[in-house]
Amino acid sequence: MAQFEFKLPDIGEGVVEGEIVKWLVKPGDQIVEDQPLLEVMTDKATVTIPSPRRGKVLQTVGKEGDIAKVHSTLVVLELDGEGAAQAAPSTGTPAQAAPTLPPGQAGQPAPLQTAGVPRPQAGASASGAQTSAQAAGNGDGRKVLATPVTRRMARELGVDLGALQGSGPQGRVMKADVLAHAGNQQPQARPAEARAPLPAPAALAEDELRPLRGLRKSIAKSMVQSHAYVVPFTFVEECDTAALTSLRERVNAELARRGEAKLSYLPFIARALLRGFDRYPELNALMDEEKQALLVKKEVNLGFGAATPQGLTVFVVRDVRSRTIPQIGAEIDRLAKAAREQKLQLSELQGATFTVTSLGKDGGLMATPVVKHPEVAILGVHKIKEHARPVRHPDGSVGVEIAERMNLSCSFDHRVIDGHIGAAFLYEVIHALEAPELLLMD
Repeated sequence: MAQFEFKLPDIGEGVVEGEIVKWLVKPGDQIVEDQPLLEVMTDKATVTIPSPRRGKVLQTVGKEGDIAKVHSTLVVLELDGEGAAQAAPSTGTPAQAAPTLPPGQAGQPAPLQTAGVPRPQAGASASGAQTSAQAAGNGDGRKVLATPVTRRMARELGVDLGALQGSGPQGRVMKADVLAHAGNQQPQARPAEARAPLPAPAALAEDELRPLRGLRKSIAKSMVQSHAYVVPFTFVEECDTAALTSLRERVNAELARRGEAKLSYLPFIARALLRGFDRYPELNALMDEEKQALLVKKEVNLGFGAATPQGLTVFVVRDVRSRTIPQIGAEIDRLAKAAREQKLQLSELQGATFTVTSLGKDGGLMATPVVKHPEVAILGVHKIKEHARPVRHPDGSVGVEIAERMNLSCSFDHRVIDGHIGAAFLYEVIHALEAPELLLMD
């Protein structure tokens, strides 16, 4: 019987690794062609990897939670029947095919670009990057290659570049290497003679250790990156939604008469954002850290946060300008359903230029949403409530008016968006929502 080493295939443009979320087979299992082998997560998408052959599983490489590189061995099969004759000769034994880690590093992610952390925008060529890279000694004779931006990040996070194994060309230390190390390192211990012994905490039977895996691990890394880069500023203002609610009710009544799905408020908000981008295009942009430049995007791709049992997933509605309000609503519904069922494609999770997050019925009074780097702004949508407020009538008398209000909170990257620009942008969006007939004119 011939052996066949199945390697992790290319699972998306620019994807170099994925986290092993769940094994669906084990050594000794007899499998058939196209049978699911395991689930791999990359950039918040869970992908099921099928077997290209039938046979017996001899070995699975990696544990759940480990990071697997593209083109690295995942499964070793003993082929039977016609599959054995088609198998390509193995380049080595299973032990040789699977890279081994030193003791203490087993199960830890490799220092290459971490899953869930977006890579920098394509910019300078490899030769240009090498010219800009700075070499510095680390005390053991080996020189560290890193760009000034990476060095600055390392200083801010307290990371010793000399302790890292770079994942870039010629061993260059990349920003992702610094972020991965900063997320894994522990506080430096004091000398033994200076430490006072700490009492061991009592172990309780009901305590539960929950490793960060899958989507939760990807979210954590994305939040670390936003915290490392973005200087946040949040502006909050209320919006009178009476006219919008009335328009939405009339539109939904007509859609119901036609037998079509009703609309939420989100597609109206999406159209209102377009008016804000028309006046302030720098809000629909991405920050290029390597070039220290703002990339203002012409196409509007809106990310929407969807709560799932695994955690918050942000799906992307592309080219919002070319869609009508019902078309935007239908796409939001389709992608939200796919997110809850874990059926989103990688292309439906990537390429956002601005994000909208809504807590729905739990919207609360206000929140400070976290900007999703490399984007420069995010809009938080809150609960619509009725408020009683005093009003003065033309005759001078004072009465009470019941008004419908919703708070909108917009967070910005203050490095590139000034406060008055962020506020003016949000007021432009609110103006469109308070006069929703404007949305139908576009």
